[in-house]
Amino acid sequence: MTGWKSVYKVYLTGWKPVLLFMTIDDIIKKIAHLQDTANRKYFPESIFESYRSNKYLLYRRPDTNVFFTAITVFTLNNIKEKLSLESQKLVEQITEKAVKSYDLFKNKDGLNTYNFFQTNPSKHFPHGNILHRFNHFKIPDDIDDTAMIYLTKPHSQEDAKWLQNKLIQHSNNHKQSIKNTFPAYRNLKAYSTWFGKNMYIEFDACALSNMIYCQLYFGLALDEHGQDSIKYIQQSILSNQYIEMPFKVAHQYARTPLIIYHVMRLMNKFHIPELEICRAKLEKDILYYLKKEDISIYDRILLEIVAPPAPRGGASTPLWDSKAPPLGVGGQFFIAGLLTAYENPILYKLSSSPLFHIKWTCEAHSLALLAEWMVATSKTQIDFQ
Repeated sequence: MTGWKSVYKVYLTGWKPVLLFMTIDDIIKKIAHLQDTANRKYFPESIFESYRSNKYLLYRRPDTNVFFTAITVFTLNNIKEKLSLESQKLVEQITEKAVKSYDLFKNKDGLNTYNFFQTNPSKHFPHGNILHRFNHFKIPDDIDDTAMIYLTKPHSQEDAKWLQNKLIQHSNNHKQSIKNTFPAYRNLKAYSTWFGKNMYIEFDACALSNMIYCQLYFGLALDEHGQDSIKYIQQSILSNQYIEMPFKVAHQYARTPLIIYHVMRLMNKFHIPELEICRAKLEKDILYYLKKEDISIYDRILLEIVAPPAPRGGASTPLWDSKAPPLGVGGQFFIAGLLTAYENPILYKLSSSPLFHIKWTCEAHSLALLAEWMVATSKTQIDFQ
């Protein structure tokens, strides 16, 4: 934060800058600044910086991906109408710049699906020493990146219908069957996370929520595969599996607050009767987590964004005190489990260990979540005095 005096309001105590407060306009300006000043040695024009790491392996690398740029743009556009005219224009500029970079991540054969990493040539796990050398770690296009790009770059309804048909080819029990899920879900015809021809089938409640959001956004009726995807989300919530075993419910996110955030974001945008029966439980679980003393600031923000409105006259609990930092870059929104592809029971059991997880962080997206939280809670500024 040091040096960003035009955005962060600071005073000097000796030589140390001290943050006083931030407005939502400050945050949007900071995000625009991050987009314009990313280290171009590692990040193409208009791509936000993000980093992958594993603290147990003393591993940290700059990571060139489209995911965090797309979800940052998606988050900002979801709140754009609640921002000042100045910030609305900045969000439009951020979006316009980001969209120009998307083709770097488009399907290698020109199809309308997208990859986490750059394609043609593949630049999987870039800027490292080992993983990029092996095709084993080369990943196919996925529904998460594809959904977010469809939602932030103009696409026609015909494009969305094509995508819906494409998803069928990679759904469970179409050509392959899922192994690493709960026995009750193995017959569901839900969408897999991956588009790869020979890729294993995987269910992820957060990625499925994003793809269902995408289809409903384009006005499509859900087919049996979309309906089974909703059933997977519904049953993992009602069964409490999303609390007891979040990694198995959502491999790429692996935390209950993140699952709640994605599912409630979908439900708060679209009326889905099959998910509405989960609302009371989700709201109860949100309040349970918000009362936990050890909840992180990051997870608290995620939950307060989608929490039901507080009772009129009810006392509010401060999100943080003067000793706690804002969201910053420490929040983990996305992970990769290095062993989730293996169907061997022993290896899959080990796959839930953090030792085998690569975690991603992105300052711009963290700040976008902070802006989303301020809109959701009607905060005009964050004070640090």
